[in-house]
Amino acid sequence: MEMYIPENAAIIIERLMAHGFEAYAVGGCVRDSILGREPEDWDITTSARPEQVKQIFSRTVDTGIEHGTVTVLVNKEPFEVTTYRVDGAYEDHRHPKEVAFTASLEEDLKRRDFTINAMAYNPKTGIVDIFHGMEDLEHQVIRCVGEPGERFDEDALRILRAIRFSAQLGFAIDPKTEEAMAGRAGDLKNISAERIRVELVKLLVSAHPERIHKAWELGITKVILPEYDGIVGVEQRTPNHIYDVETHTLIALENIPPEPVLRLTMLIHDFGKPVVKKTDGGRDIFYRHPEASAEMAKRIMKRLKFDNYTSERVCRLVKWHGLKYFPEEASVRRALNRVGRDIFDEFIRVQRADISAKNPKVVPDKLELLKKKEAVYREIIRRGDCFEVKTLAVNGRDLIGAGIPQGPVLGAVLERLVERVIDDQALNTREKLLELAVEVRDDPTIFDEKAYFFS
Repeated sequence: MEMYIPENAAIIIERLMAHGFEAYAVGGCVRDSILGREPEDWDITTSARPEQVKQIFSRTVDTGIEHGTVTVLVNKEPFEVTTYRVDGAYEDHRHPKEVAFTASLEEDLKRRDFTINAMAYNPKTGIVDIFHGMEDLEHQVIRCVGEPGERFDEDALRILRAIRFSAQLGFAIDPKTEEAMAGRAGDLKNISAERIRVELVKLLVSAHPERIHKAWELGITKVILPEYDGIVGVEQRTPNHIYDVETHTLIALENIPPEPVLRLTMLIHDFGKPVVKKTDGGRDIFYRHPEASAEMAKRIMKRLKFDNYTSERVCRLVKWHGLKYFPEEASVRRALNRVGRDIFDEFIRVQRADISAKNPKVVPDKLELLKKKEAVYREIIRRGDCFEVKTLAVNGRDLIGAGIPQGPVLGAVLERLVERVIDDQALNTREKLLELAVEVRDDPTIFDEKAYFFS
């Protein structure tokens, strides 16, 4: 079988072979090429030792030389070139105690995780498929190389990676591999939060995010995301729902674009429901569940060491996903003030996905209502309406000049002015706002908490 290799990767393989060494494209790039998918990167394996690779190529970086990996730059494009190796015993389900180089391609492929990732290719030899990866690609199966238990003992993250590949490719997992995954799921506690996070996000943004249910079946979420286990089987006896919380979540996941912030939001948005659930007269009540879910989101994002940008947006979207508002200008402006202009487009998508997973009888009307709200939102943005402090016709300095004291009172007055302007855009003039500021300052309820309403 002939396979396309990018020019710069081909140059590396050809040059290594010209110097008397074996060299192959290996792993995911071979798998994806066979499947007709665009590889994210091209990894190269070779019989040449790291020092020999560095002698052959003028531009290299020692990115993982202790494990035999040298990054080679060809026309400014980087490629990881790794010497054939055999891993020693694993002591922490992650790192081999020692790494030994080998002259055998078979020995190198034997240490890899799954058969579909254990194929190599170069134009001269063709595909090297010792462990029947092609057959497993044909049958759409994720299967460990050799004994599954040994592969997972070497690196427990492979347990989660199996689910991730299953979700990305739409493949089933070999029963023997599944059995070993379930038996060793607890070993994931030894894996760093950063590595767990990467695999979880890849699973969520895949074509089949619903396969996180398989992670629950095998006891994986119990270790890496115990909050998920809380929503499994939780009934929702309300007019708006016919699915349990987990099923609702999985449907919502499938109905939102595959972007990390959006998929994470839909995964977590109802985690708080089991915590706040009450039943009255045969009807389930989930009062203020978005807030409970948002608190759980904060803990999850911190535990898995997400970046601040992602964490902040996910937590806000989870908090506000159930906000009730109406397709009226003042109501939509108020929603914009609460949620924030910067995430309002995402907020609309979150609400749409949430609605899509409700009782099919109510979905059409709710989607139509959301469509009307979105139209009002677009018009508000087009006109440049004021719905936040920074777009008021006055600022803090103006109010201080009008006799409003600095400190908490100043901030409270600005917020009250925004609320007035949200209801009546005609008030957004310097003259009117300065007049209102004095009135608001003397209002004894100035520090009363805003009333937020959730579904």
